[in-house]
Amino acid sequence: MAAEPKVPLLEGRRGATPAQTIGNIVVSIVGTGVLGLPYAFRTAGWLTGALGVAGAGAATFYCMLLLLDCRDKLREQEAEVEEHGHQHRCCNYTYGDLGEKCFGRVGRCFTEATIILSQTGGTVAYLVFIGQNVSSVFAAEGGRGPSPLSPAAVVLALLLPVQAALSFIRSLPSLAHFSILADACTVLAVATVVKQDAQLLAARGGQPFAGRAAVAGPWGVAFACGFAVFCFEGFCMTLALEASMSDRSRFRPVLLQAIAGVTVVYVCFGACGYLAYGDATKDIITLNLPSNWSTAAVKVVLCIALALTFPIMMHPIHEIVEARLLAPGGWLRKHTGGGALERAALHASRVAVVAALSATACFVPAFGSFASFVGSTVCALLSFVLPALFHLRVAGAGAGSARRAVDWGVLLFGLAFAAHGLYAAVARRP
Repeated sequence: MAAEPKVPLLEGRRGATPAQTIGNIVVSIVGTGVLGLPYAFRTAGWLTGALGVAGAGAATFYCMLLLLDCRDKLREQEAEVEEHGHQHRCCNYTYGDLGEKCFGRVGRCFTEATIILSQTGGTVAYLVFIGQNVSSVFAAEGGRGPSPLSPAAVVLALLLPVQAALSFIRSLPSLAHFSILADACTVLAVATVVKQDAQLLAARGGQPFAGRAAVAGPWGVAFACGFAVFCFEGFCMTLALEASMSDRSRFRPVLLQAIAGVTVVYVCFGACGYLAYGDATKDIITLNLPSNWSTAAVKVVLCIALALTFPIMMHPIHEIVEARLLAPGGWLRKHTGGGALERAALHASRVAVVAALSATACFVPAFGSFASFVGSTVCALLSFVLPALFHLRVAGAGAGSARRAVDWGVLLFGLAFAAHGLYAAVARRP
């Protein structure tokens, strides 16, 4: 059984406050995807891109509520069993627990495999993003020629040792200071990009929409929607974040505030970036910034922020892998016997996972296309298909016909979207 996350980032002994929970939600959602949104808007058009991001935010919020409803329904069923004299421990369910309750062992394995693929895609995107930005800094310092440090070299020579060391930090509370610093760095970098966008828009003479497409072709729309889904990462942390609150009854309105705020920021940032640069918008907006010392500083600060956030993204992966290794009959239980040897093996497993992801990142050619592929395939399954499927299984009989119709709509849309994303990747379309 997958281990439950220990405690979310800013939780104290008495549980997280609403303000702390909003911070935790933002940390778990906002990542590298935000800086690729202008490119998604360029591909889809500013109007379609805005609608796609808003729709992805609304659908993500609805499906998060589905997970909470499933958990509440299962707790009610457990309480009824206990009332009849049966002993059953009521726990804080993980996403994998819901899969097992709904569809047995197969459900757990499929859910956890999807989580691993989703988090793997997100972490690889982090590495690709950092590698490309650091490489561009060296190119900027050295002139217009190619960078003496390739993105692959950045990932393997610089990032891998740092992330391997950070992987030894096993609990989320220990990463709290890193996450706060990462938030501050991200805000600084985004503010710098927005300032540059505002200067370019002002130079356009009050006609920001001139020469900018509102709606692009169907392939561009699908690309932007996949990218928008990727931007709402951290979906598998929903149950852990709710469990961290001192007053869990307030989680739903807090979640709504966080998702709504993030969605508004995403729409404004993506639209402003595209309107500022037009068809010259690159898949990572920081690569559009002028080559000077201030831009280089912003890129470095942003990369530091993402490097510090990387261990948080890795937490669900390590959690599932270690739960398998430590399970009764698992490899570690059979061959180590506990103690120092077991701890060393767990650390080695974390380093091995980080090394494997770093090697994978070296073969990813483009951040934007990769992020859209991940968002439209595994993220769509994790964020839309599985929550709707679980809710139909757990609460379908007691839900109204309208609610079931919405769940079926989300389920079918998620499947179609994932199938299209896979087809687009095979066909090598944008």
